[in-house]
Amino acid sequence: MTTDISPAAPSPAPPPTAEAKPGRQQTLLQEILSGSWLVSLLAIVLALLVGGVLIAVANAEVVAAAKNILSAPGAFFSTVFSTVGDAYSALFRGAVFDWNARTPERAIRPLTESLVSATPLILTGLGIALAFRSGLFNIGGQGQVILGATVAGFLGYALPLPPVVHMLVAALGGIIGGAIWAGIAGVLKAKTGANEVIVTIMLNSIAGYLLGYLLKQSWFTHTQSANPQSRAIDESAQMFLLLPPPFRLHFGFILAILATIFVWWLLERSTIGFEFKAVGANPHAARTAGISVAKVTVLVMVIAGGLAGLGGAAQVLGTEDKLTGGIAGSIGFDAITVALLGRSKPLGTFFAGLLFGAFKAGGYLMQSQTGTPIDIVLVVQSVIVLLIAAPPLVRSIFHLPAPVLKRKES
Repeated sequence: MTTDISPAAPSPAPPPTAEAKPGRQQTLLQEILSGSWLVSLLAIVLALLVGGVLIAVANAEVVAAAKNILSAPGAFFSTVFSTVGDAYSALFRGAVFDWNARTPERAIRPLTESLVSATPLILTGLGIALAFRSGLFNIGGQGQVILGATVAGFLGYALPLPPVVHMLVAALGGIIGGAIWAGIAGVLKAKTGANEVIVTIMLNSIAGYLLGYLLKQSWFTHTQSANPQSRAIDESAQMFLLLPPPFRLHFGFILAILATIFVWWLLERSTIGFEFKAVGANPHAARTAGISVAKVTVLVMVIAGGLAGLGGAAQVLGTEDKLTGGIAGSIGFDAITVALLGRSKPLGTFFAGLLFGAFKAGGYLMQSQTGTPIDIVLVVQSVIVLLIAAPPLVRSIFHLPAPVLKRKES
């Protein structure tokens, strides 16, 4: 009589549950944010090189010189370098310092214009970076900017309040508007497991259509204009200028600095910030340690939306002075790149916002003086996104060693 001692067949692995998906999603996010500062810098260099190639290809003189490249290669390369150099020189003069300006005020005005353009990008980028550090893909910055601008703008011309108080009330309204809009995605994520990427993208569209509807209502716009725009923001609600005209740099930039300090303190010095990062690193371990992942999810999205809403408030109260259908521009989408380029660190996001603000401000002078399409700037930004999202690609191009990954003890 023999006894069958063959090992039992292993039981089939259980099917993946809904909780496994966020883990893979967070791993992907951690890989994207794991790039070093060198990788980010090299991504910018590569993007500028790609932009230089496109500038050369789009130039008629370069195309004409290319026809004689075999007989006169020196002339071809001289034309290329001159064309690309002139374009990037104009970009710098339009973004930082214009040494051809007739007055000192005009010479330094490009730098202030870059700071103006960077202000909403920094504020919105901080909100997106905070969500990224907490393991959440907040792709809804655009909708949160729109809601923040909508509420802040409406309060800016609908309420009769004294100066300073009016500005603070309108800015607070922008924060609340963005916080509520992002909080919707946070609650759905925490209560139902809804993917925040899908929800925030849909909320972007809803916010845009909502603003378009409101701009057709006379009770909201307080004007009888046939154009879809609101009445001008009251002077008492406008963010005051930090420098006299013709400079446009306003109090919103100070708010961007304060917001950067706040996010740094929140993540690095506060207990709740520790919980944010713990959930972002490993939600299952955080839950085991007694951290409420649902509470963290909602709170992160509310704070992130509030920062983006403040970015929208700064845009309407400090720069545009009225509500229009395009009040948000592409701020919410550009802020995603700003957060990724800054590696979702407060200081890095701040400087990345300054860089993208400089791109935006300098692109106009580059186009007007050299004829280079301003779309080249958008291509450069897009290439930065591509390279930041793929750190191994940058490392392979420059033959950089791969980072040493720490293995978890089993």
